[in-house]
Amino acid sequence: MDADTQKNHLKAYGITYWTLSQQLKVKWLLNYRGGSFLLPDSERIQRECQIRGVSFEVISDVKAESILKEISSPSKNMEAVVLEKAPKIAVYTPKGKLPWDDAVTMVLTYAEIPYETVYDEEVLKDELLLYDWLHLHHEDFTGQYGKFYARYRQAAWYIEEKKSAEALATKLGYKKVSEEKRDVALKIRDYVVGGGFMFAMCSATDSFDIALSADGVDICEPMFDGDASDANYQAKIDFNKTFAFKDFTLERSPLVYEFSSIDMTTKRKIPKETDYFSLIDFSAKWDPIPTMLCQNHTALVKGFMGQTTSFDREEIKSNVLVMGENKTNGEAKYIHGIKGKGFFTFYGGHDPEDYTHKVGDPKTELDLHPTSPGYRLILNNVLFPAAKKKKQKT
Repeated sequence: MDADTQKNHLKAYGITYWTLSQQLKVKWLLNYRGGSFLLPDSERIQRECQIRGVSFEVISDVKAESILKEISSPSKNMEAVVLEKAPKIAVYTPKGKLPWDDAVTMVLTYAEIPYETVYDEEVLKDELLLYDWLHLHHEDFTGQYGKFYARYRQAAWYIEEKKSAEALATKLGYKKVSEEKRDVALKIRDYVVGGGFMFAMCSATDSFDIALSADGVDICEPMFDGDASDANYQAKIDFNKTFAFKDFTLERSPLVYEFSSIDMTTKRKIPKETDYFSLIDFSAKWDPIPTMLCQNHTALVKGFMGQTTSFDREEIKSNVLVMGENKTNGEAKYIHGIKGKGFFTFYGGHDPEDYTHKVGDPKTELDLHPTSPGYRLILNNVLFPAAKKKKQKT
């Protein structure tokens, strides 16, 4: 999985997932040649690699033992993690098409990793319990329709989306979309607390936390929910209820394409040519989880924009781990935390290979980006639940 010898990093994750689905175990060699995978050898696995265009090497048992011995050395910042079972994956996404694309759905499809879709009805029926890993599609959990009002309120797709969301809320017994989305966010919170793995990108990150913090508070203006917001609602926000963020200020104006001060999009002054974020180098033996989530063939990853591009370091809770950052701008791009028995990862930005993806832009063709470091971070999270749990070192 290093930069020089792997022709298709993304499909390599699909091969690993496929191997796990055959009831075979895999060793993930953290920090060894870009986070390589040690698979059992068989003609069937070799053929699958060849069909999918994934580079591989056949090694002897003696060579495998030598590699594992090198990795186990206390002087090496490496670790071998056993992957045991292909996780069952759900993507939280609305039925029908939207005028933007979702990076996770695209890379799962490209890597040939199977997934199922769920939305509000399934979440409210506790069907998340059927899955090991949940991705939140580009979503607004605050009931403000993505804050697209200023620019797109006359657009046919916006009108249709609003109408569809209101119809679903009514069907589910709610008077307001914001109240329905809040309950969906609470169910997702319970899923994580109970031991689930949640991954979110772009506006699904901060809007999710905002929805949790505003439980019982009306933060929506009349054009969103038909009545006025609560007076002085900022003072009623409860940061104790959030997963990752604290002390943020909500954006009150419906004409501003922004949810809160968490996002760095309007605060950053970084030209595209120099917009990179660096992955943190963790101890593989002592911190295997963040090490796993940061496996890559480069420590420097191209930045990319989104409605929520990155997170203000000052508004991230102290118990949340920053795994990718742009220090010069004081922003975090990639963060991870524990909630109850479960885990969550937030990844800022919309599409790792489309710097300023806008509504209506054509989708990214991943055949043109088979070694994308930005997309690898997504797939690290997909395999994370497959890892055999070790007792924490004390």
